Amino acid sequence: MRAIQASEVAKKVIREEPLFILDVRNEDAFKDWKIDGKQVRHMNVPYFELLDGIEEIEDSLPKDQEILVVCAKEGSSIMVADMLDEEGYSVAYLQGGMKAWSEHLEPVKVGDLKSGGELYQFVRIGKGCLSYMVTSDGEAAVVDATRMTNVFSEFADQLGVKITHVLDTHLHADHISGGRKLAEAAGATYWLPPKDAEEVTFNFAALEEEASIQIGKTKIDIQPLYSPGHTIGSTSFIVDDSYLMTGDILFIDSIGRPDLAGLAEDWVGDLRESLYSRYQELSEELIVLPAHFMIMDELNDDGSVAEKLGVLYERNHGLNIEDEEQFRELVTGNLPPQPNAYQEIRQTNMGKVQPDEETQREMEIGPNRCAVR
Repeated sequence: MRAIQASEVAKKVIREEPLFILDVRNEDAFKDWKIDGKQVRHMNVPYFELLDGIEEIEDSLPKDQEILVVCAKEGSSIMVADMLDEEGYSVAYLQGGMKAWSEHLEPVKVGDLKSGGELYQFVRIGKGCLSYMVTSDGEAAVVDATRMTNVFSEFADQLGVKITHVLDTHLHADHISGGRKLAEAAGATYWLPPKDAEEVTFNFAALEEEASIQIGKTKIDIQPLYSPGHTIGSTSFIVDDSYLMTGDILFIDSIGRPDLAGLAEDWVGDLRESLYSRYQELSEELIVLPAHFMIMDELNDDGSVAEKLGVLYERNHGLNIEDEEQFRELVTGNLPPQPNAYQEIRQTNMGKVQPDEETQREMEIGPNRCAVR
């Protein structure tokens, strides 16, 4: 029996390697959120049903493939894995359980920039979050950082760059931002859209359309583009005239939901204006880099989540609804459940509350729910 880290599982999922998972969480937790992948097979049997042994499930277990046992925190999976190991199965357990899966970030290089810099995407595969690092001439900017800020600081150290700017596309409600914490640790400027920051308790630099944030000496600009709809302050970034970071406005397979502050009816018009007017004026050659992905099919072969804006206008259903009333009905009538603890997450990102680390982990458990279904 061996322990498998979330990083190894993430690589298997991205490479589409066969993976058999015995998930021993309760059925409702499994149905709500699990490890997905094109070559992933699941079997869900709650731990308490296996207390007397594995005899009743042996016929359903593969004999010629390693079984990965998964639970919430790892304790139950170790016990079940021990049982399987004693019966001669090839078995492993997920170290840290689904909590570790939720927190893992897989760095993927998106491309080289025109002026000599590089662009990296950090795929939080268990949560569907996407963060970014733009580097140039020894400096770096981080966009939509998660609370696991050590990943970004350690990666910057590996590249030999200093983080000088940290930006959030909007005030997040589905996960706790690490932007302010990362900026403070790095001595960097923290940028936030002012219309989303009216209740925050800390200082920030205002992200406005006339701002142009330079990274390094080779003039790689991050040009903000006001694009409300998901939140009233949502701001996109055009990077190096080549990439469009869309935040939670536009995804590869869907569009953003406008209700995480309880204002869906008020903001749906802004969402349509951003998607059907502001973005339409941009080059179709821009590569869209969203802040989230919804399903594993949105990942490219290299593990990145990216597509040309012109392709999305051809294929993304949310961008092809001519009737405004139909669009309104789609957006407001197909909203998934609110993210877990989203009000508490918003309060945390405003600086109004300071939950401890374990509480923050609990607040974020569960799937990404930022898109219209």
